[in-house]
Amino acid sequence: MDTSTVIFAFSLTLFAGLATGIGGALAILTSRTNTKFLSLSLGFSAGVMIYISFVDIFPKAQEALVQAMGEKGGSWATVGGFFFGMLLIALIDKFIPEAENPHEVHTVEEMDGESEYHKANLMRMGFVTALAIAIHNFPEGLATFTAALHNPKLGIPIALAIAIHNVPEGIAVAVPVFYATGSRRKAFRLSLLSGLSEPAGALIGYLLLHRFFNDTVFGFIFASVAGIMVYISLDSLLPSAREYGEHHLSIYGMMAGMAVMALSLLLFM
Repeated sequence: MDTSTVIFAFSLTLFAGLATGIGGALAILTSRTNTKFLSLSLGFSAGVMIYISFVDIFPKAQEALVQAMGEKGGSWATVGGFFFGMLLIALIDKFIPEAENPHEVHTVEEMDGESEYHKANLMRMGFVTALAIAIHNFPEGLATFTAALHNPKLGIPIALAIAIHNVPEGIAVAVPVFYATGSRRKAFRLSLLSGLSEPAGALIGYLLLHRFFNDTVFGFIFASVAGIMVYISLDSLLPSAREYGEHHLSIYGMMAGMAVMALSLLLFM
């Protein structure tokens, strides 16, 4: 594997992971959450993920697995990898308490003023949310890294979509810590650190699996990446987008994400 390709893939994964810091900064530097913009952004990210999963990643995974295992075996392995990715993220979410689940995002307004949370509970919530996000982002990091490693051009839009997805997770960490401690520095630092599990997942996964990388492993991981991204979009991004803004805003954002992804794939054919 070319060293420059590995470095590029890791850099994309690091960028996607550290986007939690952007969410942290937005949460502590503004007095009000721009919910319409957030709704459009989350919908856009979902559109990118859903389109690229079904139109590009899944077919590439199937092509690699069919070449390695034959038509029938490769097709079954592709579908199995897809649902394995969905099941993996679903199980991670299942074992994270709802209040600390990274999909349960809190806004600045929710914590401001007369809050029902005690400061100690807020601080605990911030730390546990950071831990939950770290666990949740680990397989995402491996997914982003593997996609970029196999196809650097494909890795860029995936990393961008994951980065957008990570922004509200940074908000979920920073808001309770900021209102518990009054420290912008602590809130930002914890939100930034929570995203480091993404490049960590990429690095550990690569060190463990790079000796075994072949068409079969790449194909199965690619199929799993598609499943992970579709699950994140349907379970997290679109519901959160609808909560933050009007229903149509999330759909408009999703359509825009699909259109941009389709155009980019056509331009780089």
